[in-house]
Amino acid sequence: MATKKKKKIAIIGGDGIGPSVIAEAKLLLELYQERAGLPIDLWELDLGADRYLRDGTTFPNQIQIAIQRECSAVLLGALGDPRVPNLEHARDILFGMRFGYDLYANVRPVRALSDRLVPLKGRTAKDIDFVVFRENTEGIYVGMGGQFKRGTPDEVAINEDVNTRKGVERIIRAAFDYARANGRTRVTMADKSNAMRHAHELWLRVFHEVRAQYPEIQSNHVYVDALCLYVIQDPGQFQVIVTNNLFGDIVTDLGAALQGGLGMAASANVHASDPARVALFEPVHGSAPPLAGKDIANPFAAMLTAGLLLAHLGWPEEERRIERWVSQALDQGMCTVDVGGTLGTRAAGAWVREQIAAELGPP
Repeated sequence: MATKKKKKIAIIGGDGIGPSVIAEAKLLLELYQERAGLPIDLWELDLGADRYLRDGTTFPNQIQIAIQRECSAVLLGALGDPRVPNLEHARDILFGMRFGYDLYANVRPVRALSDRLVPLKGRTAKDIDFVVFRENTEGIYVGMGGQFKRGTPDEVAINEDVNTRKGVERIIRAAFDYARANGRTRVTMADKSNAMRHAHELWLRVFHEVRAQYPEIQSNHVYVDALCLYVIQDPGQFQVIVTNNLFGDIVTDLGAALQGGLGMAASANVHASDPARVALFEPVHGSAPPLAGKDIANPFAAMLTAGLLLAHLGWPEEERRIERWVSQALDQGMCTVDVGGTLGTRAAGAWVREQIAAELGPP
């Protein structure tokens, strides 16, 4: 029997609580190597604030190229450290992958795994199940702009919102393609075209053109401020949401509040039209430096992110298995304090892995 070619996964622990939660996700991937025989190869990289402070390294060109050529995916912990006030290392690593690999689709599943984590009165976990497609390489986050007369009473600061026809169309199309492939029947596009009549008129026009090519999928347009209201009033009406970089950043954090906080939120950054290209997976919480080394950070976002990664590589049943056991951990209180448990980071991660290991059986 021919040996399956291994899929290489680069692992970057990051800063603050990043290394501790990514360690739990790495142990989960190693479990799948050993018990399920998944053909994956883990490549741990020494990058982050500690490395930057040690020798000035951020994201070397040779590492960037090697990841692009050799890896199927990257698992990245949160970046950010007060010892690096300008966050040079974080920008180089994160933007070096998002922009450098053209990972234009940030995909954020907003799915509650326990009724008790849903903060809305009268709502249960089954009401919280939608996916946000956030444009990831354009918009106001490209950093175009500048400051004039800095530090004076006449200072002017400008950031430019960059939107291209290609960029807008491909993220909207990615949302519709996802809906079609995953049995979702409704796509919502959010913009602010009533106020940003040039940049967001492009979004509205392209949305109407693309939606016509998916007649079996219901679709609607709302302004982003109204979207935030509707998500709280009736989250069950949403299945797939697509929006720009800035609004996607805001809406997905709102979504995280519906699923139990940032410690439960996973994300993927992909080139949606070329799934063979290397993809970036990261829990969406910050590095939380004050919590580092205290064994109290929630590892579930990182473990759920590992599930997203496995699904992307061709094992969607393992993503569902991980979600199921994280849900059981929440229901049984085998979790960290932020989601109602009493366990530390390592113990919560170990409990989920033990259940999965028992279910997988011996290697």
